[in-house]
Amino acid sequence: MIIKPSSLGDIVHALPAVALIRDAHPDAEITWVINPEFIPLLRGNPDVEHVHVFPRGEFRGLGAPRSLRPWLKITRQLQPDLALDFQGLLRSALIGKISGAKEIYGMSDAREGARWFYDRVAKVNRRDHAVERYLKLAECAGATVGAALRCSFPTGDMLPRFDEYPPFILLHPFARGDGKSLSNGVIEEFCRAFAPTRVVVVGQSDRKIDTPANCINLTNQTSLLQLIRLIRVARFIISVDSGPMHIAAAVTDRLLSIHTWTDPRRVGPYNPDAWVWKNGRLLRVNELETVCRLRRARRFKSKDVPGVVELVRPLVPIDPMLA
Repeated sequence: MIIKPSSLGDIVHALPAVALIRDAHPDAEITWVINPEFIPLLRGNPDVEHVHVFPRGEFRGLGAPRSLRPWLKITRQLQPDLALDFQGLLRSALIGKISGAKEIYGMSDAREGARWFYDRVAKVNRRDHAVERYLKLAECAGATVGAALRCSFPTGDMLPRFDEYPPFILLHPFARGDGKSLSNGVIEEFCRAFAPTRVVVVGQSDRKIDTPANCINLTNQTSLLQLIRLIRVARFIISVDSGPMHIAAAVTDRLLSIHTWTDPRRVGPYNPDAWVWKNGRLLRVNELETVCRLRRARRFKSKDVPGVVELVRPLVPIDPMLA
């Protein structure tokens, strides 16, 4: 049993580890405990037979006991031989315990007392990228880590009434973390700078954006599977540090990840050929280890747009039909 209910980016980071566990145990029956909103991410995944829904949102308020009882009953029936806690929190360790798992493995950076429930602990460096920490847990389950990693994703769903041609740049400017999102002015500047090439804006936000004619605003209008499809067919993706950025890093190197206060070595795209922006500098991921002061924070400003356009424009030539 894989216990990794959330979040979107962390689930993406766990996929290579689960693929290696499948390779090590081809006859095993693997169940993934996951929040309902992220289930589409596992559609068609050859490494997972079952999903066990963890409806965390239903376990709040006065109606919690009514929802919790039937969930506990079903969870107790799982009885896995091994539960792997990739979440590393008290509630995820309790899920392993409630399931009746014969053994529970977790990581050394687990919090909230979760380690008290583990039969075996994978020693990890909390400064390492999440993908590398999860691979350590997979090794405890008998997996062998090689040079190449496999990451299974659904192909995604096409959007109705959206033409995937002519080529477009995908811009994901919103994130939950304070100070990660791009300002409206920067979003509009990106659209103007790339004209006449189409810029498709995606993500979840309550903000209203005044977009130029070459911009298609799909904010709050795509499902997770439709977003994956757009990531796959876009000529280039520009994203802030977010779950969709990590999806993009897993399927393409045509990606620029914008980091303000986060360290791209720890939470950036796990793709050596992707690009990152940090403190006014544009770097390949494989160059990050040689750079100092990556923890310093600065917002992305309109003055930074020309440098990104200079990087991306040769990779997304202007369609002659739009020129």
